[in-house]
Amino acid sequence: MTAYSDLMDHVRTTQALGSVAGRLGWDQETVMPRGAAPQRAEESAALESVLHARRTDPRIGVWLAGAEPADEVGAAKLREVRRSYERNLKVPAALATEIARVTSMAQGVWAQARSNEDPAAFLPVLAEVVRLRREEGEALADGDDPYDALMQDYEPGAVAADMAAMFDAMRPGLVALRERCLAGAPAPRLSGHFPKEAQLTLAAEIAGAFGYDFARGRIDLAVHPFSSGSGNDVRITTRVDEADPFNCLYSTIHEVGHAAYEQTIDQAHLMTPLGSGVSMGVHESQSRSYENQMGRSEPFCGWLYGRMRDTFGEIGVGSEREFYRAVNAVRTGYIRTEADEVHYNLHVMLRFDLERALMRGELQVDDLEAAWNDRYAADFGQAVDKPSNGFLQDVHWSVGLFGYFPTYSLGNLYAGCLMAAARRDVDGIDDALAKGDPSPATRWMGDRVQRFGGLREPVETIRHATGEAPSAEPLLDYLEAKFGDLYP
Repeated sequence: MTAYSDLMDHVRTTQALGSVAGRLGWDQETVMPRGAAPQRAEESAALESVLHARRTDPRIGVWLAGAEPADEVGAAKLREVRRSYERNLKVPAALATEIARVTSMAQGVWAQARSNEDPAAFLPVLAEVVRLRREEGEALADGDDPYDALMQDYEPGAVAADMAAMFDAMRPGLVALRERCLAGAPAPRLSGHFPKEAQLTLAAEIAGAFGYDFARGRIDLAVHPFSSGSGNDVRITTRVDEADPFNCLYSTIHEVGHAAYEQTIDQAHLMTPLGSGVSMGVHESQSRSYENQMGRSEPFCGWLYGRMRDTFGEIGVGSEREFYRAVNAVRTGYIRTEADEVHYNLHVMLRFDLERALMRGELQVDDLEAAWNDRYAADFGQAVDKPSNGFLQDVHWSVGLFGYFPTYSLGNLYAGCLMAAARRDVDGIDDALAKGDPSPATRWMGDRVQRFGGLREPVETIRHATGEAPSAEPLLDYLEAKFGDLYP
């Protein structure tokens, strides 16, 4: 037990320092002065050098050799420590430090380039990020696919070939459903002015209804909404468009799904290898089920329609059903985070193929914008009108998150499985949603998924929660039923 306890003491301090690094990232994307970016890059690099040294400390190997787990939890902790240790040993310290420095700087460059519609200002630093992450992927891959190696940071056990097969299986049905929806009667649109403060007040009310604990969190504004932190400090961000309140409200619900996962993990796992969500695919299953299968459901939309009218007055639609149609309108659009459920996975497929090509050296950064625009026109039938609606729209590549995008679609697939099981197991979900109360469904998620943190591997997490292996069928059945009703 001495080896085990010594190892866990070491890991606890490393986890705490990792939380501090995460807080630096939150600060950078919310309130940090723009002029602080070069200094923040050096701070992030310095902290990463400390973290990398701790994660590759030779004593970890000795402790792992002598540690004896007492139970399933102990065995899972050792599994995660061993995975991290073996992975980090393959990445030179200088490379890990340089990635932290460059990606910290690149995030600010991306934000400014996006604001100015200036791709040329972003491409040089993006080329450096791609070079560094490709080098990391090659170091991790040991001769195998570097993209597969990078994916392990976000979805342990996943491989690109399986993701590509999943997309190939999903694409025909999604395209056919999209064509049927676009051929139908267009959905109504909201109209009016939706003041910023009123949106944020309603967003906070909805966040609380979905279980977000404000005593251990807060809501701020960011260019690209995100959730940050774990345990007892879990922060979310949203964004506001005074002509489109759905952007704020549904971004908030989405990020609350992520945050609720982190806030609900068993406190015994805090500052241990199990103290965060097991993977980004499972994480995304929470945010997508909260946002879409609960938040965009007809019962919840009926409640939200009343709250919208209470808050904003006349909003341009005259009934709960029309409001439900407006919330779930199927329209071809540029922005992934604003995409309807039918189009969303098509956006992810585009990014998956492009970033995989970048990491394999089959696509060069200077050609990325043209490749994006050509692929978007082919998949969505319209031309990209400006860079912020094209390849500059997402923050992910600026901060080096190559291998992350496919987990969004995997999360949709997992969400389909989980919500089908929740509806099988829990009576009255829709009755509660009609009162603005998602708690019957969110409690099920907390009990079956969230409280376990990283105890089980991703696929086993879904299997344990639902009793079945993950499959795309529940998601596709849900989409066909929902949008077949909305666009008969």
